[in-house]
Amino acid sequence: MGLKTYFEKGKIEAGCDEAGRGCLAGPVVAASVILPKGFRNSALNDSKQLSEKKREMLAPIIMDKAIAYGIGVVDHLEIDKINILNASFEAMHRAIRALSTTPESLLIDGNRFNPYAGVQHHCIIKGDAKYMAIAAASVLAKTFRDHLMAEYHAEYPQYDWNQNKGYPTKKHRQAIFDFGATPLHRKSFKLLSDEQLRLFDDVR
Repeated sequence: MGLKTYFEKGKIEAGCDEAGRGCLAGPVVAASVILPKGFRNSALNDSKQLSEKKREMLAPIIMDKAIAYGIGVVDHLEIDKINILNASFEAMHRAIRALSTTPESLLIDGNRFNPYAGVQHHCIIKGDAKYMAIAAASVLAKTFRDHLMAEYHAEYPQYDWNQNKGYPTKKHRQAIFDFGATPLHRKSFKLLSDEQLRLFDDVR
C-alpha cells in the first residue's frame, strides 16, 4: 500500500519531521512540506528506508514540486540549553514559520508536539511511512542535515561525520575518546560508552 496523500481532504496540510535527534554532534534539523493536491512519487518513503542516493535524487524533486517547504535548524548549543525534545519541537516550529504558504493543519511525525499557534496539528506515529507530506519532510530534513555534517567533517575529519553524520557509532565514540569533544558536540549528551568512561577514569 502506498503513502496517503492527505489526512483531511480539502485542507492545506504541512508534513513535519526532524533529523538528528539521536546524534552526539551538530544540530537537529526539521523540515515542513506542503505538497500539491494529488502529488505522488513511487520512490518516496520514510527517509530512513531510503538509500542516500535515493534521498539525494528525491530532495530536488520535492523542493521543485512542493507548494511550499521550510527548514528549521537548532544548533548544539541551544540543544544543550533546552534539551533535545524541546529543540526538536523548536526546529519544527522554525520550519513551519519558514513556509511561504500558511497551512491549515500540521501532520507531525511522532507522538508529541508543542502546539503551533493558530494551526491544528495531528501527531502520527511512524507518520513518515504513512503520509506523503511527512515522508517528503523527512527527506528534506535528512538531506539538509547530512550536507551540514559533510561540511563539518571537512573541519573535523577524524570523527568520520561524512559517514556517521554525528550518530554514536563505535568509530565516532573512539574518536571522542582519542581526541576529545569538538565545539560542535552536544555536551548534555553521553558522548562516551560506559567502558570508555571506566577506561578514562582509570587513566586519570
